[in-house]
Amino acid sequence: MRTFGSLLVRGLIVGLFAGLLAGTFAYVMGESRIDAAIAIEEANAGAHTHDHGDEHAADPTAEEEPLVSRTGQKGGLFLATGLYGVALGGIFAVGFTLLRRKLRTDNDSYAALGLAAAGFIGIVLVPFLKYPPNPPAVGDPETITRRTVTYLLTIVIGLLAVWAGVALSRWTARYGEVARLAGGVAGLVLTVVAAYLILPRINEVPDTFPATLLWQFRFASLGTQATLWLLLGFGYAATVARRPSEQKVSV
Repeated sequence: MRTFGSLLVRGLIVGLFAGLLAGTFAYVMGESRIDAAIAIEEANAGAHTHDHGDEHAADPTAEEEPLVSRTGQKGGLFLATGLYGVALGGIFAVGFTLLRRKLRTDNDSYAALGLAAAGFIGIVLVPFLKYPPNPPAVGDPETITRRTVTYLLTIVIGLLAVWAGVALSRWTARYGEVARLAGGVAGLVLTVVAAYLILPRINEVPDTFPATLLWQFRFASLGTQATLWLLLGFGYAATVARRPSEQKVSV
């Protein structure tokens, strides 16, 4: 029999590889957008200084140097996504272990894929649709606490929406497959819509910021998360798939 330790190790290993590959996606698709956003911020800052005179032009300390250079940030991207993947893989393995018996399928691989899909919808997609990410150069630093709290709240709401969809889907299953599917979608959508109407609207993107660059960055961010969850789901499903010999023993 497979122990919790073996399932956890599989999740950590799969999460590491998923995180590194997601970091590769983020590097290729997102870093150039971040550089472009920073260039726009620096140009706007230079124009602002010019409009208000050059009394600080001779002061080399007028502009603060970043704590980590862009080169260091790009290199640390893989470390960050790798560690995030490991942590997420561990949490995923724990969730799989706790929820496996409640998932109505005899196939471990299908259970892992379903859990990954639910996690992506609740943790990534629901918050993204309400509060899509902005490039580092966009946003008011004074509102970062408010934005962080509301984003974490949307994650909780996303998970509750997934639970509501699953619960309503099981309740309507007695009326057939079509009713089960409709019930699941209705439970998810109604919960999300109600939460969106209650949550505050936050939009700190300047009107002068290029819309194309903004949405390129946002879709790169969503693509990074999609890559991570896709690889985590399929990778973990492959590691927990039972071989024919194991199925015969379990029977």
